[in-house]
Amino acid sequence: MNVSAEPLSRRAWGQLQPADRDWLVRLARGAGPGARVALVGGAVRDALLGGAPLDLDVVVEGTDAGALAAATGLPFLVHPAFGNATVTLPDGRHADLVRARRESYPVPGANPVPAPGSLTDDLRRRDFGLNALALVVGPDGEVTLLDEVGGLEDLRARTLRPLHPRSFHEDASRLVRGARLAGRLDLGAHPELRRQVPDALEMAGRTPRLHAELRLLLGERRPGRAARVLEEWGAGSLLPGGAVERLEALDGRQDAGESVPEQAYAAALLSVAPDPPALAARLGLGEKPGALLARALSDAPASPGSPEAILRALLRPDAYPPLTGRDVVALGVPPGPAVGAALAHLATLRRGGQVRSREEERAALEAYLRNSPPPPQ
Repeated sequence: MNVSAEPLSRRAWGQLQPADRDWLVRLARGAGPGARVALVGGAVRDALLGGAPLDLDVVVEGTDAGALAAATGLPFLVHPAFGNATVTLPDGRHADLVRARRESYPVPGANPVPAPGSLTDDLRRRDFGLNALALVVGPDGEVTLLDEVGGLEDLRARTLRPLHPRSFHEDASRLVRGARLAGRLDLGAHPELRRQVPDALEMAGRTPRLHAELRLLLGERRPGRAARVLEEWGAGSLLPGGAVERLEALDGRQDAGESVPEQAYAAALLSVAPDPPALAARLGLGEKPGALLARALSDAPASPGSPEAILRALLRPDAYPPLTGRDVVALGVPPGPAVGAALAHLATLRRGGQVRSREEERAALEAYLRNSPPPPQ
């Protein structure tokens, strides 16, 4: 279905940054006769929902994406395997120029095999109806909204509908991507999506891209919302037990005005994993979340509002700031090796559960000093 009249196409076009509109028109002019340049996917979806898209995905039909990228005069990188290119925009953002293509999955869960195709083919290969909308840009600045799969109706209903009956069987990562979108945009699940959830769970172990989507989930503005969506859809088993509650608790800290970085969410996820290093490796988290988790579980001082302090309040709600070297000196321990010995004694008591507050530590330190031999003169 082509929709060229107001208000949809112009409304979506108006949501783009002026510089992005100018760049897209220049692309269309440079594409040549018979070619088509279209903004696709999430940018069109978000523009129609009233947002201001930042990420630009462009499909080109009837021209070479790499040559078109080179003609922009901007820094670019060509990806020969797919015939695509990535352009670095003047403000530092990246825009993908994708050759229109078809895809097939000879082996479910593996990477798809691309083949040249039309803009219509490219839209029909996508995951959900509301992600299969395109804004075709003409060299004169005219725009046409292209809806080949009923995505506008899905957008009006705010529902996620897979485009193919075997969509999640071929690519189980689409389930996690759908949960991310649902949590971010407050979208509902079409009955066809719910029907395919068992297919995704069956194929999860054979779909490496699913791990990449789970990592992206941790980068959502409210990861707990996306995790809760997965659980409500019957796919909570993709996360360790207890993960949803811990991620939601961090969402609550953000809702209260605190800044919770992605690393803190990743550390919270590791905190409920049976094998944290293995999960970190599968998701490609690196070493920082594990190190952050270790600091949060330790007795080391943590600045108020720091990731360590936020995690400690979540994982050790009864924790308290222990006495420091300055504290024990003020309470009568002479500076020098005696300070380290006193702090080590208090740490042993904390690990054994024999002190549970700073007041109890002070009392224990006083007892320690009474029973300690006087320092040598």
